[in-house]
Amino acid sequence: MRPPLVLLPGMNCTGDLWADVTVPGSIRWPLAERSVARQVTELLDGLPERFVIAGLSLGGVIAMETALAAPDRVAGLCVMSVNGRATTAVQHEAWRAWRDRLAAGGTPAELQREILPSLVPTAVRGGRPDLVDRVLGMGAQTTADRLDAQLAQQLSRRPLLDRLAALDLPTLVVSGTADPICPPVFHDEIATAVRGARLVSVDAGHLPPLERPDVVRAVLDTWLAEVAGGQRQR
Repeated sequence: MRPPLVLLPGMNCTGDLWADVTVPGSIRWPLAERSVARQVTELLDGLPERFVIAGLSLGGVIAMETALAAPDRVAGLCVMSVNGRATTAVQHEAWRAWRDRLAAGGTPAELQREILPSLVPTAVRGGRPDLVDRVLGMGAQTTADRLDAQLAQQLSRRPLLDRLAALDLPTLVVSGTADPICPPVFHDEIATAVRGARLVSVDAGHLPPLERPDVVRAVLDTWLAEVAGGQRQR
Protein backbone atom coordinates (compact mmCIF):
# COMPACT_ATOMS: atom_id res chain seq x y z
CA MET A 1 0.00 0.00 0.00
CA ARG A 2 1.09 3.56 -0.70
CA PRO A 3 2.05 5.44 2.50
CA PRO A 4 -0.58 8.04 3.43
CA LEU A 5 0.00 11.69 2.62
CA VAL A 6 0.06 13.94 5.69
CA LEU A 7 -0.86 17.58 4.99
CA LEU A 8 0.23 20.34 7.37
CA PRO A 9 -1.24 23.86 7.14
CA GLY A 10 0.49 27.20 7.42
CA MET A 11 0.10 29.56 10.36
CA ASN A 12 -3.46 30.81 10.84
CA CYS A 13 -4.64 28.30 8.24
CA THR A 14 -6.99 25.34 8.57
CA GLY A 15 -7.43 22.08 6.71
CA ASP A 16 -9.35 24.05 4.08
CA LEU A 17 -5.96 25.03 2.68
CA TRP A 18 -5.74 21.54 1.18
CA ALA A 19 -9.42 20.89 0.43
CA ASP A 20 -9.05 21.14 -3.35
CA VAL A 21 -5.85 19.10 -3.63
CA THR A 22 -6.43 16.34 -1.07
CA VAL A 23 -5.76 12.85 -2.39
CA PRO A 24 -7.59 9.70 -1.20
CA GLY A 25 -6.35 8.48 2.16
CA SER A 26 -4.58 11.71 3.04
CA ILE A 27 -4.46 13.05 6.60
CA ARG A 28 -4.90 16.74 7.36
CA TRP A 29 -3.07 17.40 10.63
CA PRO A 30 -3.37 20.63 12.66
CA LEU A 31 -0.50 22.54 14.20
CA ALA A 32 -1.45 22.94 17.86
CA GLU A 33 1.68 22.35 19.96
CA ARG A 34 3.70 25.18 21.46
CA SER A 35 7.11 24.41 19.98
CA VAL A 36 8.51 22.87 16.83
CA ALA A 37 10.01 19.99 18.83
CA ARG A 38 6.71 19.20 20.55
CA GLN A 39 4.82 19.37 17.26
CA VAL A 40 7.23 16.91 15.63
CA THR A 41 6.93 14.54 18.59
CA GLU A 42 3.13 14.73 18.46
CA LEU A 43 3.16 13.90 14.76
CA LEU A 44 5.51 10.96 15.13
CA ASP A 45 3.50 9.59 18.06
CA GLY A 46 0.22 9.75 16.16
CA LEU A 47 1.08 8.92 12.54
CA PRO A 48 1.43 5.52 10.87
CA GLU A 49 4.86 3.94 10.79
CA ARG A 50 5.49 5.12 7.21
CA PHE A 51 4.08 8.26 5.57
CA VAL A 52 4.65 11.03 3.03
CA ILE A 53 4.53 14.52 4.50
CA ALA A 54 3.70 17.87 2.90
CA GLY A 55 3.53 21.27 4.53
CA LEU A 56 3.10 24.92 3.62
CA SER A 57 4.98 27.77 5.31
CA LEU A 58 5.16 26.90 9.04
CA GLY A 59 3.80 23.48 8.07
CA GLY A 60 6.72 23.13 5.68
CA VAL A 61 9.15 23.86 8.51
CA ILE A 62 7.48 21.16 10.62
CA ALA A 63 7.56 18.74 7.66
CA MET A 64 11.31 19.23 7.20
CA GLU A 65 11.99 18.87 10.92
CA THR A 66 9.91 15.67 10.96
CA ALA A 67 11.89 14.21 8.08
CA LEU A 68 15.15 15.08 9.83
CA ALA A 69 13.94 13.56 13.10
CA ALA A 70 12.68 10.30 11.60
CA PRO A 71 14.10 9.80 8.09
CA ASP A 72 13.35 6.07 8.22
CA ARG A 73 9.62 6.79 8.56
CA VAL A 74 9.23 9.48 5.88
CA ALA A 75 8.76 8.10 2.36
CA GLY A 76 8.63 11.53 0.74
CA LEU A 77 8.78 15.23 1.63
CA CYS A 78 6.96 18.12 -0.04
CA VAL A 79 7.32 21.73 1.10
CA MET A 80 5.65 24.86 -0.26
CA SER A 81 5.94 28.58 0.44
CA VAL A 82 8.61 27.99 3.05
CA ASN A 83 11.80 29.47 4.46
CA GLY A 84 14.71 27.33 5.62
CA ARG A 85 16.86 30.22 6.79
CA ALA A 86 17.46 31.30 10.37
CA THR A 87 14.67 33.47 11.71
CA THR A 88 15.44 37.16 12.19
CA ALA A 89 15.00 39.71 14.95
CA VAL A 90 12.35 41.43 12.82
CA GLN A 91 10.36 38.21 12.53
CA HIS A 92 10.60 37.57 16.26
CA GLU A 93 9.41 41.08 17.01
CA ALA A 94 6.42 40.65 14.68
CA TRP A 95 5.45 37.27 16.14
CA ARG A 96 5.69 38.58 19.70
CA ALA A 97 3.58 41.60 18.73
CA TRP A 98 0.89 39.27 17.39
CA ARG A 99 0.96 37.27 20.63
CA ASP A 100 0.55 40.48 22.60
CA ARG A 101 -2.41 41.50 20.46
CA LEU A 102 -4.06 38.11 20.94
CA ALA A 103 -3.53 38.36 24.70
CA ALA A 104 -5.18 41.81 24.61
CA GLY A 105 -8.27 40.45 22.85
CA GLY A 106 -7.31 40.61 19.19
CA THR A 107 -8.54 37.83 16.94
CA PRO A 108 -6.91 35.62 14.32
CA ALA A 109 -9.51 36.89 11.85
CA GLU A 110 -8.37 40.49 12.34
CA LEU A 111 -4.72 39.56 11.95
CA GLN A 112 -5.45 37.51 8.83
CA ARG A 113 -7.22 40.45 7.22
CA GLU A 114 -4.24 42.72 7.92
CA ILE A 115 -1.81 40.47 6.06
CA LEU A 116 -4.19 39.56 3.23
CA PRO A 117 -2.10 41.53 0.66
CA SER A 118 0.86 39.28 1.51
CA LEU A 119 -1.23 36.10 1.19
CA VAL A 120 -3.09 36.84 -2.05
CA PRO A 121 -1.48 38.93 -4.81
CA THR A 122 -3.09 42.30 -5.51
CA ALA A 123 -3.65 41.34 -9.15
CA VAL A 124 -5.64 38.29 -8.02
CA ARG A 125 -7.74 39.67 -5.15
CA GLY A 126 -10.12 41.76 -7.25
CA GLY A 127 -11.14 38.90 -9.50
CA ARG A 128 -11.23 36.15 -6.87
CA PRO A 129 -13.65 37.09 -4.08
CA ASP A 130 -14.07 33.36 -3.45
CA LEU A 131 -10.36 33.04 -2.72
CA VAL A 132 -10.37 36.08 -0.44
CA ASP A 133 -13.35 34.68 1.47
CA ARG A 134 -11.63 31.34 2.02
CA VAL A 135 -8.37 32.91 3.18
CA LEU A 136 -10.22 35.15 5.63
CA GLY A 137 -12.41 32.23 6.63
CA MET A 138 -9.40 30.23 7.74
CA GLY A 139 -8.47 33.03 10.12
CA ALA A 140 -12.04 33.20 11.41
CA GLN A 141 -12.01 29.45 12.07
CA THR A 142 -8.71 29.56 13.99
CA THR A 143 -8.94 30.10 17.75
CA ALA A 144 -6.72 32.60 19.52
CA ASP A 145 -5.13 29.78 21.52
CA ARG A 146 -4.32 27.82 18.35
CA LEU A 147 -2.72 30.84 16.66
CA ASP A 148 -0.78 31.66 19.83
CA ALA A 149 0.59 28.10 19.86
CA GLN A 150 1.65 28.48 16.23
CA LEU A 151 3.37 31.77 17.01
CA ALA A 152 5.22 30.01 19.83
CA GLN A 153 6.31 27.40 17.28
CA GLN A 154 7.61 30.16 15.04
CA LEU A 155 9.67 31.56 17.90
CA SER A 156 11.18 28.12 18.57
CA ARG A 157 12.38 27.51 15.01
CA ARG A 158 15.97 26.52 14.25
CA PRO A 159 17.86 27.15 10.97
CA LEU A 160 17.27 24.32 8.51
CA LEU A 161 19.43 24.91 5.47
CA ASP A 162 22.68 23.63 6.93
CA ARG A 163 20.96 20.41 8.08
CA LEU A 164 19.03 19.47 4.94
CA ALA A 165 21.97 17.74 3.25
CA ALA A 166 21.33 14.86 5.67
CA LEU A 167 18.06 14.07 3.90
CA ASP A 168 18.03 11.32 1.30
CA LEU A 169 14.42 10.91 0.23
CA PRO A 170 12.16 12.05 -2.63
CA THR A 171 11.64 15.77 -2.09
CA LEU A 172 9.36 18.20 -3.90
CA VAL A 173 9.77 21.96 -3.38
CA VAL A 174 6.93 24.18 -4.63
CA SER A 175 7.40 27.93 -4.94
CA GLY A 176 4.85 30.63 -5.68
CA THR A 177 6.40 33.05 -8.15
CA ALA A 178 4.52 36.01 -6.59
CA ASP A 179 5.05 35.05 -2.93
CA PRO A 180 6.34 38.07 -0.94
CA ILE A 181 6.58 36.14 2.32
CA CYS A 182 8.70 33.25 1.04
CA PRO A 183 10.04 34.34 -2.36
CA PRO A 184 11.43 31.90 -4.94
CA VAL A 185 15.04 32.28 -3.74
CA PHE A 186 14.12 30.57 -0.47
CA HIS A 187 12.97 27.54 -2.43
CA ASP A 188 16.05 27.56 -4.64
CA GLU A 189 18.11 27.27 -1.46
CA ILE A 190 16.12 24.33 -0.11
CA ALA A 191 16.13 22.49 -3.44
CA THR A 192 19.90 22.95 -3.64
CA ALA A 193 20.42 21.74 -0.08
CA VAL A 194 18.42 18.49 -0.45
CA ARG A 195 20.11 16.04 -2.79
CA GLY A 196 17.94 15.26 -5.80
CA ALA A 197 15.09 17.59 -4.81
CA ARG A 198 12.67 18.69 -7.52
CA LEU A 199 11.77 22.38 -7.70
CA VAL A 200 8.45 23.47 -9.23
CA SER A 201 7.35 27.08 -9.68
CA VAL A 202 3.64 27.95 -9.66
CA ASP A 203 2.13 31.23 -10.81
CA ALA A 204 0.71 32.09 -7.40
CA GLY A 205 1.28 33.94 -4.15
CA HIS A 206 1.81 32.44 -0.71
CA LEU A 207 -1.08 29.96 -0.85
CA PRO A 208 -0.79 27.91 -4.08
CA PRO A 209 -3.11 25.07 -2.90
CA LEU A 210 -5.95 27.60 -2.62
CA GLU A 211 -5.02 29.93 -5.46
CA ARG A 212 -3.97 27.33 -8.06
CA PRO A 213 -5.33 23.98 -6.86
CA ASP A 214 -5.44 22.54 -10.38
CA VAL A 215 -1.71 23.02 -10.85
CA VAL A 216 -0.77 21.92 -7.35
CA ARG A 217 -2.93 18.79 -7.56
CA ALA A 218 -1.37 17.80 -10.90
CA VAL A 219 2.14 18.29 -9.52
CA LEU A 220 1.33 16.34 -6.37
CA ASP A 221 -0.32 13.48 -8.27
CA THR A 222 2.70 13.04 -10.54
CA TRP A 223 5.17 13.23 -7.68
CA LEU A 224 3.21 10.89 -5.41
CA ALA A 225 3.03 8.30 -8.20
CA GLU A 226 6.81 8.47 -8.53
CA VAL A 227 7.26 8.15 -4.76
CA ALA A 228 4.97 5.11 -4.71
CA GLY A 229 6.84 3.57 -7.62
CA GLY A 230 10.13 4.02 -5.82
CA GLN A 231 8.70 2.40 -2.71
CA ARG A 232 7.60 -0.65 -4.69
CA GLN A 233 11.06 -1.00 -6.21
CA ARG A 234 12.58 -1.02 -2.73
